[in-house]
Amino acid sequence: MIGLRRAGAAAALAASALLGSLAARAVPAASAPPFRYVPHAWGARPTVAEMSSLGRRIFFDAGLSASGRQACASCHSPANAFGPPNDLAVQPGGAEMTRSGTRSVPTLRYVQTSIPFTQHYIDDDDAGGQDAGPTGGLTWDGRADSPSAQAALPLTSPNEMANASPRELAARMRASSYAREFRDAFSAPGRDVFDDPERVMGWAAAALEVYQESAEDFYPFTSKYDAFLRRQTTLTESEARGLALFNDPRKGNCTSCHPSAIRSSGAFPVFTDFGYVALGAPRNAAIPANRDPAYFDLGLCGPERIDLRDSHPDDCGRFKTPTLRNVATRKVFFHNGVFHSLREVLAFYVRRDLTPERWYPRRPDGTVRKYDDLPATYRDNVTREAPFTPSPDGRPRLDDAEIDDVVAFLETLTDGYASGGRTHRSSQVDATSISPR
Repeated sequence: MIGLRRAGAAAALAASALLGSLAARAVPAASAPPFRYVPHAWGARPTVAEMSSLGRRIFFDAGLSASGRQACASCHSPANAFGPPNDLAVQPGGAEMTRSGTRSVPTLRYVQTSIPFTQHYIDDDDAGGQDAGPTGGLTWDGRADSPSAQAALPLTSPNEMANASPRELAARMRASSYAREFRDAFSAPGRDVFDDPERVMGWAAAALEVYQESAEDFYPFTSKYDAFLRRQTTLTESEARGLALFNDPRKGNCTSCHPSAIRSSGAFPVFTDFGYVALGAPRNAAIPANRDPAYFDLGLCGPERIDLRDSHPDDCGRFKTPTLRNVATRKVFFHNGVFHSLREVLAFYVRRDLTPERWYPRRPDGTVRKYDDLPATYRDNVTREAPFTPSPDGRPRLDDAEIDDVVAFLETLTDGYASGGRTHRSSQVDATSISPR
């Protein structure tokens, strides 16, 4: 189902990332073969187990940041489905922990099957061969094509872990408690990996990717809905009504971006089509960057990526559709973290264009400035399909009781459901595992 995110895009364009994919290529010389950061690069090593173990230690190591106080797990909290640990729209970071990001923290769960970014995606199996438009990649704007490329971004971002260069990261890695294991796993025969900071960066990112392939932590499929799909449990009346409303194109129309059915391949749904849509989320004054009235976050059109801004203006304002798995554990929603509850999100979906004054500011003449977090040039990119448009009778697509039912259904997507007297634990780690130095 294409629905909300159809885009009339032109030529395909693949987004490049800092390190490419897990098979990232670093070419030391023009005549040298491409190097691949993969298991068994040196024959018997590194093993998958070694890479996963080191990736986990890197993930929790705050000592790899310039501040010494921020690890990957600081923002991607295992206790919160590897999403934000609090209700802040953006997280603090930087060398002194005084800088702020510009976007809310997405979950790292259930992103493993996202394809590299493409302007044109055709799903012959489940979407009838239609062009779904921009699809794939990681981060809110898809500029990273793999978990390893994504992992490298915060390591060097001045707003996050703030390593000014691979050399700085290598020095911090060399001082870590696992430096010896890192050296033994990733050094080429007769070489010391710490003599090549670029290789340290590449192997660190690759190890993080392998760790993020851990099924127990990152795609456990242990929610009540998974148990329901396996016919191990039943939904309550409210949850079942919520599922029906979620699927109904005349009501929630949620499956146009968040498919809920088992795929034709037999794969369980991850509740995202990995596409992009402009929702017209209200501007969030809690983000420091938004204090500048000339600043706009345009998603696919920048400021983090600029390769589509001039060639595809119809994509400006579009952000990646997140998974809804574990969405009930979040305290902040949308790319700019402007909402703090699922009920608030759903009310916005069904009343955005009916009562815009509830969400957007008024101009001096009293008119409502809809879609105020987009320049006027790009406001026509905002989706106006159901559930944003009212029903033919002029009423919202969902009333308050129906919103309650949809929320009840969304709560069934939380991992760790207890059935048959057994709790399915999706992660054995929490924020206390973060190791400062």
